[in-house]
Amino acid sequence: MKAWLIQILIALDQLANALIPGGWADETLSSRAHRMRHKRQRVWGWTAGAIDRLFFWQRNHCAQAYADEADRMQLPPELRGTPALPTVAWPTAQPYMPPGVDPEND
Repeated sequence: MKAWLIQILIALDQLANALIPGGWADETLSSRAHRMRHKRQRVWGWTAGAIDRLFFWQRNHCAQAYADEADRMQLPPELRGTPALPTVAWPTAQPYMPPGVDPEND
């Protein structure tokens, strides 16, 4: 039950980030705040500081959230550390020909 609740809270966090212009759907506000603080964006620097204080029991919460995103820790355990799946090249579709019809001879 606790793991499920944590996943729900992370999903809400990611939704909040996606609703703010420029946000990615699979990134938490904490990770984004650290990334933007690193780019020296003043508002996000203040936001990262506020989030770090909110999670006072976690040292450098935003930096750790960013590192966890980079390490793909938001994924199920069996998908962590694996490279992205290659793109599959699907064969081109051929038009349907009923049995006995030869388009070459029609």
